Amino acid sequence: MNHEPAPTVSVLMTAYNRELYIAQAIESVLASTLQDFELIVVDDGSTDQTVTIAQGYAARDKRVKLFINAENLGDYANRNRAAALAGGRYIKYLDSDDYLYPFGLQGMVAMMEAHPQAALGLSRVQYAQRPMPVLLSPAAAYEDAFFREDDYLFGRAPGAVIIRRDVFMQLGGFSGKRQVGDHEMWLLMAREHAVLALPPVFYWSRTHPQQEQAYDAEHEKGIMHYELQQAALNHPRCPLSKKRRLEALQRLRDNQVKVLVYLLLKRRWTRFRAWKKGFKLSWSELVRWIGKRGFGA
Repeated sequence: MNHEPAPTVSVLMTAYNRELYIAQAIESVLASTLQDFELIVVDDGSTDQTVTIAQGYAARDKRVKLFINAENLGDYANRNRAAALAGGRYIKYLDSDDYLYPFGLQGMVAMMEAHPQAALGLSRVQYAQRPMPVLLSPAAAYEDAFFREDDYLFGRAPGAVIIRRDVFMQLGGFSGKRQVGDHEMWLLMAREHAVLALPPVFYWSRTHPQQEQAYDAEHEKGIMHYELQQAALNHPRCPLSKKRRLEALQRLRDNQVKVLVYLLLKRRWTRFRAWKKGFKLSWSELVRWIGKRGFGA
């Protein structure tokens, strides 16, 4: 039997009808300055030429491994399948319509290797006072996420993240919650493990008319994110102190009320009613908040 050594990193590319973009996505990985990788492409039932294109690359480069699902699994379930097929110490998602810069893998892996305490590296985070990367303990990561005024730490798509595969698998992979499953996983990983804040320079996320459309109205997605954050702060193993946890919950609530005040001032009644119902906010609570902070808060 041929027992090849496991690669350092497994690049995971899930695909569904991406014939216009997948060639560029695959080529961007093959052009990486770090060559110790495998590229696992998992097609989720494409009806166009996606599989044919991927087969061509797999035939020419043994690091490209193509798998075709017998039935459509959907986004997060397919991401989990790709992770289960991986052999690398790290997993790095790259959507089949995105682009990895040549230095992307090398930079991410080198930073993670230099900080073995971290289970998760999140790109696109800026710090004014210190250079990247920045190693954050669970408590520091939650402080950063819930008390910074901008650039929410856990608001990252899978393409902006590198993950220790063993930790991801121990946690059971993505739960499958639509549109917010990645946010849920980052909160879960950061609760138990250190996080590495990485520079915002490793990949390009493409915007195009064919990409997956939102399943939910804006308010529904916002409410789902709010509920995830609330649950994370209320979890018994939340890494924040009790005092800071309560302060974070209040800030989170205040931010949602600000949304309602804005919609109220703009007289966007339909959206206001939808958000108010989702946040389970009473009129008396809203009036008290306005009276305490004023409309200009």
